[in-house]
Amino acid sequence: MDIDFLLNHPDKIEEVSEMIYKEFVVKTGGGMKFEDVVQHFSNTKDNTFPITLVALEYGECLGTVSIFENDLKVRDMYKPWLASLYTKPEFRSRGIGQELVAKTIDIAKELGFHELYLRTEDTSDYYRNRGWTYVETVSDDKYEKIDVFKMKCI
Repeated sequence: MDIDFLLNHPDKIEEVSEMIYKEFVVKTGGGMKFEDVVQHFSNTKDNTFPITLVALEYGECLGTVSIFENDLKVRDMYKPWLASLYTKPEFRSRGIGQELVAKTIDIAKELGFHELYLRTEDTSDYYRNRGWTYVETVSDDKYEKIDVFKMKCI
């Protein structure tokens, strides 16, 4: 398996957009249109935000993760954020998500950041069990509870 920047694989933009749209827009009742998600992923970078990575094996996209400058409006003092971690269901339990996260931490460090943040509504134990430090629980603009975690980039 290889992990690479999405910008190096423009043929995967639509597929990544579909995964993220279904998992993080449709399921959460977000207002973004699919076309907006495609546009977002069409403009990812490799050394400035937003950054998106893909896990690939024999040309197939197994999963993805992004780094955003901010992923929670009410906490814009925290930067940067791991966001949109997703592994296709048929490839789960192979450590792909953990490898994507590890690469994300490495990139944040290379960019000069000492910490990386993330938000989660329902997977706090997953991150806590993998060494992430709980920071706080906040409410978003829909008054949903969101746990914020951080990881040292050392």
